[in-house]
Amino acid sequence: MAAFDPSAKLSTEPDFLLLQDSGVTLFWSTAVLATTTTWLTDHGYRIVEIDTAGWTREADLHRDVASALDFPEYYDDNLDGLDDWMGDIASGDHAPDLAAGGFVLVLRHYDKFAAVQRHLAHAVLDIFARQARSALLFGHRMMCLVQSDDPGLSFPAVGARPVEWNDAEEPDSLRGV
Repeated sequence: MAAFDPSAKLSTEPDFLLLQDSGVTLFWSTAVLATTTTWLTDHGYRIVEIDTAGWTREADLHRDVASALDFPEYYDDNLDGLDDWMGDIASGDHAPDLAAGGFVLVLRHYDKFAAVQRHLAHAVLDIFARQARSALLFGHRMMCLVQSDDPGLSFPAVGARPVEWNDAEEPDSLRGV
């Protein structure tokens, strides 16, 4: 089953636009993010939000992600374990009702985490981007919306794709950069 109906006019649908280049998209404006998540919620997406501002260690990441995504106690608190469980979400083995719309992970204040754990912050987005692409192979939609208080935040490519700003805040001048 295709993740999107090939006969539908998709060029203006927010979910299609978010997923067409990568499963990971940056947001600076909380208003733009709110508009996007409201649309996604209204269209059946399951939204899980995590505030990452307090993350300073890898253990903080794993604690909050495992709790928010209801990972079992035997979850391995490392990147391989995160990759495995995100793969289970992508395949539908560990996710309630992906068929309704899709799964969206919102990571708020991610620039704070990236400032203290740059390599780890990038690795997490890379895992998510790869698993979001895998989800599409199963006919599921999965995306990560990364909110940053720093309008200049950037990352190297994830999932072999660049992390880009959303359409409402690109070019840089719209964010005051």
